[in-house]
Amino acid sequence: SFQLETSGSRIFVNVPDASEIAIIDRRTNKQTGAWPTGNLHANYPMALDEKNNRVLTIFRHPATLAGFDLQTGTVLDQVATCGDADDVFNDTRRGYVYVACGEGFIDVFELRGKSYVRIGRVKTIAGARTALYSPDLDQLFLAARATSAEPASIWIFRPSQ
Repeated sequence: SFQLETSGSRIFVNVPDASEIAIIDRRTNKQTGAWPTGNLHANYPMALDEKNNRVLTIFRHPATLAGFDLQTGTVLDQVATCGDADDVFNDTRRGYVYVACGEGFIDVFELRGKSYVRIGRVKTIAGARTALYSPDLDQLFLAARATSAEPASIWIFRPSQ
Protein backbone atom coordinates (compact mmCIF):
# COMPACT_ATOMS: atom_id res chain seq x y z
CA SER A 1 0.00 0.00 0.00
CA PHE A 2 1.00 3.62 -0.36
CA GLN A 3 -0.50 6.92 0.73
CA LEU A 4 -0.09 10.47 -0.58
CA GLU A 5 0.33 13.20 1.99
CA THR A 6 -2.24 15.95 1.34
CA SER A 7 -0.44 18.64 3.34
CA GLY A 8 2.96 18.02 1.73
CA SER A 9 4.79 16.24 -1.06
CA ARG A 10 5.58 12.88 0.54
CA ILE A 11 4.43 9.42 -0.48
CA PHE A 12 4.53 6.74 2.22
CA VAL A 13 5.07 3.23 0.82
CA ASN A 14 4.86 -0.09 2.64
CA VAL A 15 7.79 -2.33 1.62
CA PRO A 16 6.99 -5.66 3.30
CA ASP A 17 10.02 -7.57 1.97
CA ALA A 18 12.36 -4.97 3.47
CA SER A 19 10.32 -4.56 6.70
CA GLU A 20 10.17 -0.81 6.24
CA ILE A 21 8.08 2.15 5.18
CA ALA A 22 9.78 4.08 2.37
CA ILE A 23 9.37 7.84 2.07
CA ILE A 24 9.31 9.28 -1.46
CA ASP A 25 9.30 12.97 -2.40
CA ARG A 26 6.78 13.65 -5.20
CA ARG A 27 8.66 16.77 -6.33
CA THR A 28 12.02 15.05 -6.85
CA ASN A 29 10.74 11.48 -7.45
CA LYS A 30 13.46 10.26 -5.06
CA GLN A 31 13.35 8.19 -1.90
CA THR A 32 14.23 10.49 1.00
CA GLY A 33 14.09 8.01 3.84
CA ALA A 34 12.90 4.73 5.27
CA TRP A 35 11.39 3.80 8.61
CA PRO A 36 12.31 0.30 9.84
CA THR A 37 9.39 -1.67 11.26
CA GLY A 38 11.42 -3.66 13.79
CA ASN A 39 9.76 -6.87 14.93
CA LEU A 40 6.62 -6.14 12.90
CA HIS A 41 6.54 -7.85 9.49
CA ALA A 42 4.33 -8.13 6.40
CA ASN A 43 3.11 -4.53 6.36
CA TYR A 44 0.42 -4.30 3.72
CA PRO A 45 -2.54 -1.94 4.32
CA MET A 46 -1.84 1.70 5.17
CA ALA A 47 -3.83 4.86 5.88
CA LEU A 48 -2.94 8.42 6.86
CA ASP A 49 -4.33 10.28 9.83
CA GLU A 50 -2.87 13.72 9.15
CA LYS A 51 -5.11 15.33 11.76
CA ASN A 52 -3.38 13.25 14.46
CA ASN A 53 0.02 13.27 12.73
CA ARG A 54 0.10 9.50 12.10
CA VAL A 55 0.79 6.94 9.42
CA LEU A 56 -1.31 3.86 10.21
CA THR A 57 0.05 0.54 9.03
CA ILE A 58 -1.34 -2.94 9.54
CA PHE A 59 1.08 -5.83 9.90
CA ARG A 60 0.23 -9.48 9.41
CA HIS A 61 3.10 -10.90 11.55
CA PRO A 62 2.09 -10.36 14.25
CA ALA A 63 -1.38 -8.99 13.42
CA THR A 64 -0.90 -5.42 14.62
CA LEU A 65 -2.12 -1.87 13.99
CA ALA A 66 0.84 0.48 14.39
CA GLY A 67 0.73 4.27 14.41
CA PHE A 68 3.92 5.99 13.24
CA ASP A 69 4.66 9.68 13.82
CA LEU A 70 4.09 11.39 10.46
CA GLN A 71 7.26 13.48 10.77
CA THR A 72 9.79 11.19 12.46
CA GLY A 73 8.62 7.64 11.80
CA THR A 74 8.72 6.85 15.51
CA VAL A 75 6.26 4.14 16.52
CA LEU A 76 3.68 5.89 18.71
CA ASP A 77 1.35 2.98 19.38
CA GLN A 78 0.82 -0.71 18.65
CA VAL A 79 -2.31 -2.76 19.25
CA ALA A 80 -3.32 -6.28 18.21
CA THR A 81 -5.85 -6.59 15.39
CA CYS A 82 -7.55 -9.33 13.39
CA GLY A 83 -5.44 -11.51 11.11
CA ASP A 84 -4.85 -11.45 7.36
CA ALA A 85 -5.61 -7.72 7.00
CA ASP A 86 -5.89 -6.32 3.50
CA ASP A 87 -7.42 -2.86 3.96
CA VAL A 88 -7.44 -0.09 6.57
CA PHE A 89 -9.40 3.17 6.53
CA ASN A 90 -9.38 6.30 8.65
CA ASP A 91 -12.88 7.67 9.32
CA THR A 92 -12.06 11.30 10.10
CA ARG A 93 -15.69 12.16 10.88
CA ARG A 94 -15.82 9.79 13.86
CA GLY A 95 -12.13 9.35 14.60
CA TYR A 96 -12.43 5.62 13.88
CA VAL A 97 -10.08 3.24 12.08
CA TYR A 98 -11.55 0.24 10.22
CA VAL A 99 -9.43 -2.86 9.52
CA ALA A 100 -10.80 -5.49 7.10
CA CYS A 101 -9.33 -8.93 7.72
CA GLY A 102 -9.51 -12.23 5.86
CA GLU A 103 -9.74 -13.93 9.23
CA GLY A 104 -13.44 -13.02 9.07
CA PHE A 105 -13.71 -9.73 10.94
CA ILE A 106 -13.68 -5.98 10.64
CA ASP A 107 -11.97 -4.40 13.65
CA VAL A 108 -12.94 -0.87 14.67
CA PHE A 109 -10.47 1.27 16.63
CA GLU A 110 -10.64 4.70 18.19
CA LEU A 111 -7.71 6.92 19.16
CA ARG A 112 -8.07 7.67 22.88
CA GLY A 113 -5.34 9.95 24.09
CA LYS A 114 -2.22 8.57 22.46
CA SER A 115 -3.37 4.97 22.08
CA TYR A 116 -5.74 3.09 19.82
CA VAL A 117 -8.45 1.06 21.53
CA ARG A 118 -10.54 -1.57 19.81
CA ILE A 119 -14.16 -0.51 20.25
CA GLY A 120 -15.76 -3.11 18.02
CA ARG A 121 -15.27 -6.35 16.13
CA VAL A 122 -17.78 -7.17 13.39
CA LYS A 123 -17.98 -10.79 12.25
CA THR A 124 -17.89 -11.16 8.48
CA ILE A 125 -16.78 -14.25 6.53
CA ALA A 126 -13.41 -15.95 6.19
CA GLY A 127 -11.49 -14.66 3.18
CA ALA A 128 -13.41 -11.36 2.93
CA ARG A 129 -10.66 -8.78 3.29
CA THR A 130 -10.94 -6.43 0.30
CA ALA A 131 -12.88 -3.34 1.32
CA LEU A 132 -13.59 0.28 0.50
CA TYR A 133 -14.75 2.97 2.90
CA SER A 134 -16.61 5.88 1.29
CA PRO A 135 -16.78 8.96 3.54
CA ASP A 136 -19.24 10.56 1.11
CA LEU A 137 -21.67 7.65 1.37
CA ASP A 138 -20.71 6.95 5.01
CA GLN A 139 -20.49 3.25 4.21
CA LEU A 140 -17.88 0.50 4.23
CA PHE A 141 -18.10 -2.02 1.39
CA LEU A 142 -16.62 -5.50 1.85
CA ALA A 143 -16.12 -8.05 -0.95
CA ALA A 144 -17.22 -11.52 0.15
CA ARG A 145 -15.93 -14.45 -1.89
CA ALA A 146 -18.21 -17.07 -3.34
CA THR A 147 -18.53 -20.29 -1.38
CA SER A 148 -20.07 -23.64 -2.27
CA ALA A 149 -23.28 -22.39 -0.61
CA GLU A 150 -23.30 -18.66 -1.50
CA PRO A 151 -22.43 -16.52 -4.54
CA ALA A 152 -19.89 -13.70 -4.31
CA SER A 153 -21.37 -10.54 -2.86
CA ILE A 154 -20.68 -7.06 -1.54
CA TRP A 155 -21.52 -6.52 2.11
CA ILE A 156 -22.39 -2.95 3.07
CA PHE A 157 -21.84 -1.54 6.57
CA ARG A 158 -22.86 1.85 7.92
CA PRO A 159 -20.89 3.01 10.96
CA SER A 160 -22.97 3.98 13.95
CA GLN A 161 -22.77 7.20 15.97
